[in-house]
Amino acid sequence: MDTKYVGFNNDKHGMTQLGRIVLDGWLFGFIAETEDCSGWDMGRMQLLMEQVEKEWDKYSNLPSRLPDELRQKHADIYAKAMQLAKDKGWNPELGEDD
Repeated sequence: MDTKYVGFNNDKHGMTQLGRIVLDGWLFGFIAETEDCSGWDMGRMQLLMEQVEKEWDKYSNLPSRLPDELRQKHADIYAKAMQLAKDKGWNPELGEDD
């Protein structure tokens, strides 16, 4: 079965594991902010995830360790994404599967 990602904009609320990979892909410039990865197969998503993880490792996976410009970009991207997710019914208090 060839599973495709629905894309950040069509994700149930965007704050899923794959949705966060897209956000971090935007953060680090691996994909354009206009690219939501709609229709990407899981192999391609895995490659993006590996790029993102490698980049986060440089900062010990902590936004507070990002350089100022990236830290601000992270805050902006995630604030917008969390508001969109809340508008779609996402509750940060619930687990990813709730």
